[in-house]
Amino acid sequence: MKLPPLSPAKLKVLVVLLPLGALLLWVALRTGPMAPIPVTEVQVRQQALTPQLFGLGMVQARQLHTLGPTVAGRVQTLRVDVGDSVQAGQVLGSMDPVDLDARIRALEAAQARAQASVQEAQTRQHFAAAQLQRYAQLAQAQATSAESLHLKRQERDVAQAALAAAHQELQRTRAEVAALRTQRQHLQLIAPQAAIVTARAVEPGSTVVAGQTVLELVVPSSVWIHLRLDQSAAVGLAAGLPASIRLRSRGDAPLPGRVVRVEPHADSVTEELLAKVAFTEVPTPLPPMGE
Repeated sequence: MKLPPLSPAKLKVLVVLLPLGALLLWVALRTGPMAPIPVTEVQVRQQALTPQLFGLGMVQARQLHTLGPTVAGRVQTLRVDVGDSVQAGQVLGSMDPVDLDARIRALEAAQARAQASVQEAQTRQHFAAAQLQRYAQLAQAQATSAESLHLKRQERDVAQAALAAAHQELQRTRAEVAALRTQRQHLQLIAPQAAIVTARAVEPGSTVVAGQTVLELVVPSSVWIHLRLDQSAAVGLAAGLPASIRLRSRGDAPLPGRVVRVEPHADSVTEELLAKVAFTEVPTPLPPMGE
């Protein structure tokens, strides 16, 4: 039986359909349900399974220093900025003393007057004691009356009391001068130990009150993670266990750490256990507080 010849239109359709059918057949054999199942070979080995816990935490610092004045005043200078490293004892800034220096000079003058008063009272006391001794000798020789001897003894007692009062006044002025000098030293913002400046709350010229924070310092070695774990999954958590820390700002690169302690108080609202995790080696640059 002889087939009728194909028309040019049918021939064009066959030219298009045949490659598509071959492509569909290849796809079915390679990636479809008829594709061969890949087999992966691994070597069987025996090892202990180590359970792992996962929790969210926040970067905090165990040693965080807030520096500020002990009296109200105006910020005069600030020598450091955020991110600067400082050393223990370094002067970071100062407050305007206003009239403090004048008050110190006035008290120093009062201290000098009190010292002069002490010297004058000592002279009077020595003179009164010498007079009393001389009148006592005269009384023994019956060359003066008992009333005169009693009067000289009274003058000696008054001189001793005046000397004691002069000493008290001198001590008072010395204490006031020392207090103002100490207050003058507290107008300088001094770093208590080596740290990094993490906050600069005010600028020079700003008026601050006593206890207000001017600079915030963080000791790098004290940076750790305040960790929160689900109480139901935190069985076995203890200090000394190794940890893997992943910071949002560092991508997926894990940092080694260890559990420092498990807090004795848990969060009763969120039903979470609290723990502190320290870095084995503090990363550089320092992660931001609160991350």
